[in-house]
Amino acid sequence: MVRIKRVYAPPAPEDGYRVLVDRLWPRGLGKEAAAVALWLKEIAPSTELRRWFGHDPARWPEFARRYREELKTPERAAALDRLRRLRQAHEVLTLLYGARDAALTHATLLKDLLAERR
Repeated sequence: MVRIKRVYAPPAPEDGYRVLVDRLWPRGLGKEAAAVALWLKEIAPSTELRRWFGHDPARWPEFARRYREELKTPERAAALDRLRRLRQAHEVLTLLYGARDAALTHATLLKDLLAERR
């Protein structure tokens, strides 16, 4: 099972293996409080794409398309393969993100990609 959760939400036992999928560490959050098992920043969208998107709902479809293209680059493809292996190795894999809106975060796209490959 793959879940997504805002990294600022308190960790819970049902989170399973917690992976932060953002390029930047969340502001004001210590490593112990975040309870992150792995910080996989290589999977995050490029800085350029993240800045262009700016969490603008009107840009979401194009952001999703561009991000899926970025996931084909060698570094991100390797990170995605690592996520797939983690999904197989853990009963629950929780992808952590910092954005305020769960509907407008790349973590939702990653969750969907992991579900597609089952």
